[in-house]
Amino acid sequence: MFMDISSELVHSLLPVFMVTVLGASMVTVGMIEGIAEATAAFTKVFSGVISDHFRKRKPLVVLGYGLGAIAKPLFPLAPTIGWLFAGRFLDRIGKGIRGAPRDALIADITPPEQRGTAYGLRQSLDSVGAFVGPLLAMVFLALLANDIQLVLWIAVVPAFIAVAILVGAVREPDQAEPGAGPRTPLRWAAIARLPRRYWLITLLGAVLTLARFSEAFLVLRAQDVGISLQYVPAVMVVMSLVYAIAAYPAGAIADRFSRKKLLVAGLSVLVGADIVLALADSPLLALLGAALWGLHMALTQGLLSVLVAETAPAELRGTAFGLFNLFGGGALLLASVIAGSLWAALGPPATFLAGALFAGAAIIGLLAFRTAPGTERP
Repeated sequence: MFMDISSELVHSLLPVFMVTVLGASMVTVGMIEGIAEATAAFTKVFSGVISDHFRKRKPLVVLGYGLGAIAKPLFPLAPTIGWLFAGRFLDRIGKGIRGAPRDALIADITPPEQRGTAYGLRQSLDSVGAFVGPLLAMVFLALLANDIQLVLWIAVVPAFIAVAILVGAVREPDQAEPGAGPRTPLRWAAIARLPRRYWLITLLGAVLTLARFSEAFLVLRAQDVGISLQYVPAVMVVMSLVYAIAAYPAGAIADRFSRKKLLVAGLSVLVGADIVLALADSPLLALLGAALWGLHMALTQGLLSVLVAETAPAELRGTAFGLFNLFGGGALLLASVIAGSLWAALGPPATFLAGALFAGAAIIGLLAFRTAPGTERP
């Protein structure tokens, strides 16, 4: 939660900072965001494999959060796009290192019948941070006369609080899971043990990511429809508030009801969000689109984590989450470049309509399975 406060405070201002202060184009914004997220996804593969081999998740998680904290001062110091890209790259390397071991650790310490609830709670706390961060950005922009660089310094504090909590309070079991079997060797042959059901879930997650490009474009859309700089972070506040409220109940529902229907519902909400954002001609419609975006995230993100945890062998969970995020990161890189290019060539509506088309394709693919692997309750 504290790291998300820091990161989302930065992310709610960074796209505007890149465009208005550093003079970046929309294509550049898309490339930077896409490359940054793809870097995080690629790193997750290696951190996941390493955590499976050594059966130690926490040291990698501490390293990842530590790099994220160290990267935060680079944003307000950035005099050029190159400098900012370096900060974004380091920040996402940290996210990549911590992501898969953290998600695997949650599965290690949670009873199987409560994993949907556990991942829903994690997503909810993430979203609380994602709500508070942009809200603080709005408050400090007002107090500091719209000085974006000075406000970015505020983000440094919660990042280091997150590291302190992790080092001092988080514990992990001595062994990832009783009876989990021998240590996973550090070689790619282990990937062959991942079942077909896991790969189908991974493919579904990649297609879904194509439909959900970087949230930087939500911020830029808010500015495009006339929201002033001081209130631009409101779009992230609304999205994250809905996400935070809905994520935990959605996780609990996933433990009891059809996961396939829940995924279809989440994708349908994303189609609605994209259409609203494409047609938006007022701040109110932009905020409505952001709210629907947050609801979609709540319905799908924790559920996908549950499906990965359940379709992968216990001793390969770190690897499984790493690969899942690798494919998702590649899809996000492609999606963000496409989004930036469409925005520059055809305008904002084309960007969001393309997202709606990808989401529709994911729905069709999901419905093509009579019972999508792993998405129905036993």
